[in-house]
Amino acid sequence: MDVLAPLLMAYLVGSIDFGVIVPRVLGVDIYAVGSGNPGTSNVMRSLGKGPAALVLLGDGSKGAVAAAIGSAWATIVTDTASVETLASACAFAGVLGHVVPIWHRFRGGRGVATAIGAAIFLAPVFGALLAVTWLVVTLVFKVASIASLGAMALYVPGFALSGYRGWSLVWAAAIAVLVVVRHAPNIRRLAAGSERSVAG
Repeated sequence: MDVLAPLLMAYLVGSIDFGVIVPRVLGVDIYAVGSGNPGTSNVMRSLGKGPAALVLLGDGSKGAVAAAIGSAWATIVTDTASVETLASACAFAGVLGHVVPIWHRFRGGRGVATAIGAAIFLAPVFGALLAVTWLVVTLVFKVASIASLGAMALYVPGFALSGYRGWSLVWAAAIAVLVVVRHAPNIRRLAAGSERSVAG
C-alpha cells in the first residue's frame, strides 16, 4: 500500500499536459485544430517550432519527474520496493497520466516525449541516445510517428542493455505497449500512405 502514493503522484504529474497548456496560453484550443491531438507534432503544425519545443520539453520533463518520484520514494520512504522497480512503475504512471490526463478530461497525447523523458532519468546514456535518435529520424523522414514507433521498439532492449531486469523491464514493456497502442491511428495512416508530416 505504501507504493500507491508515489504512483498517484506520478500519474498526477503526468496529467499536466503541456500540449494543452501551451496552446491555451496562446489562445488556441489544441483539440480544435489540426489532428486535435495535444502532442508536439500537432502543436508544431498548428503553432510553429517555438511552442512545439516548449511542449516537447515540458512533456519530457514530467516523465523524468515521475520516475524521480518513484526513485526518491523507494530510497527515502519505503523498503518494500527496489529503487529501479518503483521508479520504472512511476514512469509508467507518468506516461499513463499523459495519455489519460485527469486534468484534461482524460484526452491526452501519445506519450512518446514523456516516455523518453523517463528513460533519460532512469538510464541517462540510453535515454539521451533514444532522444537523439527520435529527433534525427523525425527530421529525416518528417514523420514523427515513424520515429516514435522506432523508439518504442528500442525501449525494452535499451533498458535491458542498461542493466535493468525483472519487473523494471515489465514496466518498460508496459510503457512501450501503451505508447504503441496510442499510435493505432498513426499506424493505420502509415499503412495507407496518408500519415501527416510534422510540417503539415
